[in-house]
Amino acid sequence: MRQMIERMGGILGLAFCMALLSGCRGREMQTAGETAQKDDRIHIGLSFDSFIIERWQRDRDAFVARASELGAEVNVQCANGEAKEQAAQIEYLIEKDMDVIVIIATDYNALSEPVRKAKREGVRVIAYDRLIKDADVDLYITFDNERVGEMMAETILARTPEEGKIFMMCGSPEDNNVSLVMEGFHGMIDRTDRVVVETAYADNWLSEIGFYQVSAYLDKGGEADAIMCGNDDIASQVIRALSERRMAGEVCVVGQDADLGACQRVVEGTQAMTVYKPVEKLARRAAECAVTLAKGEDLKTAGTFFDGAQEVPYIGLEPVAVTAANMDVIIEDGFHMREEIYLNVGE
Repeated sequence: MRQMIERMGGILGLAFCMALLSGCRGREMQTAGETAQKDDRIHIGLSFDSFIIERWQRDRDAFVARASELGAEVNVQCANGEAKEQAAQIEYLIEKDMDVIVIIATDYNALSEPVRKAKREGVRVIAYDRLIKDADVDLYITFDNERVGEMMAETILARTPEEGKIFMMCGSPEDNNVSLVMEGFHGMIDRTDRVVVETAYADNWLSEIGFYQVSAYLDKGGEADAIMCGNDDIASQVIRALSERRMAGEVCVVGQDADLGACQRVVEGTQAMTVYKPVEKLARRAAECAVTLAKGEDLKTAGTFFDGAQEVPYIGLEPVAVTAANMDVIIEDGFHMREEIYLNVGE
């Protein structure tokens, strides 16, 4: 009897172990299935030049949010203004087996080879807001930068006298958008009697350069009826230079990006205009395009853009010139709050 009980106990123990082993295998298979499901997600690499410019954080948040809505996972990298670091980050994103890499280029001349390598590895590439030269990207999506320059010129022409003097305090020469904005600006100004007396550049978009360049020009006796600034961050430093000489509000200053500080200066009267670029719209559209490319589906674009070697698919969104008269455009879009814009002045 005792032997029978021991035999039954052994059988039950063996059955229990087999059941336990079966359960473990089931969990292993489930985990493997979950991993496979995760691996099936679309993976997008998003490489930023830097976050020095206020707007880039908006771009990042809007892009990631829309990509997540579409079931994609986004790996965000920031090169802190270093072209070599950005090239290394693109290599890293290739190794991480991204389906698509979206790049806000630090230097439009320095990323051709990393982009070509990505494409050889089967990774689709989007140049976001800034062109990457000679790289044959799958999409270049941005705002119409020549139109940005034209809008700056239109405001200056409306607010300066005949034969007025213009100082051009441009952005980084490594950013292809800078040359496009300048083309649009010169295309209008050069047909008039206004004179561009000086042209300077803010390397790596360092806004403090705007302060030093304009200060040096004014201190040596230079005159300016208007100052065209590469962006609003630079405009803030240019207006600081003017304020120290009690010239703020007397010189027509224009910029772009509709930073909160710029919108405040516009209603205060020290900055004439900023170009509003609905970056959330751009970022969401780019995320949608990235997912479309990752799925291998056809991408519909309005045209192409020459990157220095070939025509690449192109999407260009329209910017908006914003002055004190139409500041509601910013408010109605929810880009900034009314009370923030009019913080220092009454409406």
